[in-house]
Amino acid sequence: MSSSVIDFLATEARFGARNYEPIGVVLSRGEGVWVWDTEGNRYLDCLSAYSALNQGHCHPKILAAMVEQASRLTLTSRAFHNDQLAPFYEEIAALTGSHKVLPMNSGAEAVESAIKSVRKWGYEVKGVPDGQAEIIVCTNNFHGRTLGIVGFSTEPETRAHFGPFAPGFKIIPFGDAAALEEAITQNTVAFLVEPIQGEAGVIIPPPGYFTGVRKLCTANNVMLVLDEIQTGLGRTGKLLAEQHEGIEADVTLLGKALSGGFYPVSAVLSNNDVLGTLRPGQHGSTFGGNPLACAVARAALRVLVEEGMIENAATQGARFLEGLKAIRANTIRDVRGRGLMLAVELHPEAGRARRYCEALQGKGILAKDTHEHTIRIAPPLVITSAQVDGALEQFATILTQDFS
Repeated sequence: MSSSVIDFLATEARFGARNYEPIGVVLSRGEGVWVWDTEGNRYLDCLSAYSALNQGHCHPKILAAMVEQASRLTLTSRAFHNDQLAPFYEEIAALTGSHKVLPMNSGAEAVESAIKSVRKWGYEVKGVPDGQAEIIVCTNNFHGRTLGIVGFSTEPETRAHFGPFAPGFKIIPFGDAAALEEAITQNTVAFLVEPIQGEAGVIIPPPGYFTGVRKLCTANNVMLVLDEIQTGLGRTGKLLAEQHEGIEADVTLLGKALSGGFYPVSAVLSNNDVLGTLRPGQHGSTFGGNPLACAVARAALRVLVEEGMIENAATQGARFLEGLKAIRANTIRDVRGRGLMLAVELHPEAGRARRYCEALQGKGILAKDTHEHTIRIAPPLVITSAQVDGALEQFATILTQDFS
């Protein structure tokens, strides 16, 4: 590392809370699938800021929309209307088939908003006794970092010394429809679940799982809440991951790529009366639905569709997955994925995945480890066949090495 890179890292370590463990690279510029560090080295971004950059780094049309709106009006709060909110509502509803939209900022805020809304629906519409609402979630879930959310995490490191936690959550195994059926009671208001568990290592449920889940939720008047903050907006080769099984959630949560990486934007989308229970003063956000956010989100959605990024994710994802599966390496335990949401799980004896990610950095590839032995791979949806093939060459080189 050069002295300037060491200085950046040392300053971060001196002043910053150590709540992350980044790969040792200092990035200064990005374009499309590429990023450059402060030394001028170029890397293929295979993380996309955890799928926030589906449209690629610094997409020129989103940038133009942001600059134009920033020069006119950035924030009004929801005390007043603005001329970007209504078009945003209309466009995202038309794209997703939603009836109601609640704009927020971060993905975690969207999850918290959904929890509040389904509880309110449970009390006021379903008739659950006050204070008795239950929400079912899954083991190894990741829905954010707020106190309310980490309370129903099953990761010890996420929960330790942050309690006491709010009650009202029941945890079942992911991908087990029978466990869901057994867990549902008259007080169950919602099932909150990721279509694919990203942070857990790109865990894909068995075929037909969500078809069965949808039937169970419908039969028991339980709201199916799909957290599509990572899986949504083209990442899996469909606009929404729910489309792989032809189902429709009652509540869908979007974030990350909703702004193309330019600005924190999230949304709760409802296809029923859940959001209709909210009244003025009961929930809100100073920045949620601000004109700058709405203008950026409108542009981010537009380029996603108009430039064929969703279809490209399906095509290039299949190519990437096939190429990874073709790598013959004793280090590899499993390769899995859907669209451009991929993972390589290593055998424990192969050593920590982080070492492989650091070696990939030396080959011009930026990927990130999760759950000790898994490498997550999620490049921007604008990646080309040639770029996929080039990445596969480097993955093959590194995965055939033994770092144990």
